[in-house]
Amino acid sequence: QVQLEESGGGLVQAGGSLRLSCAASGRGFSTTHMGWFRQAPGKEREFVAVITWGGGRIYYADSVKGRFSISRDNAKRTLYLQMNSLKPEDTAVYYCAGGRATRDPNDYIYWGQGTQVTVSS
Repeated sequence: QVQLEESGGGLVQAGGSLRLSCAASGRGFSTTHMGWFRQAPGKEREFVAVITWGGGRIYYADSVKGRFSISRDNAKRTLYLQMNSLKPEDTAVYYCAGGRATRDPNDYIYWGQGTQVTVSS
């Protein structure tokens, strides 16, 4: 069982940067594939990025490729999302999740409570 807690969200101007963290507790983080998802008001939860348990494979949504970077530190049991060149359309609640290394949120069984990211124009 893995418990997840996100932090690092906030209000930032367009073009700015934020770094999200996801702290894990319990057993299994280092052997669990981890992803970031986001959900804007009135929209479905969408895939942002995923990293395999050892960090060997990383995939991004086209909308964030080249601007966002996912990473993990298994020793610290922490997942990160570095977000640069933020746009107003990146405004959403961001969730970290653990499960299979796919783009489908239904394949993830562990979820954090989410952290709000708001990008002003």
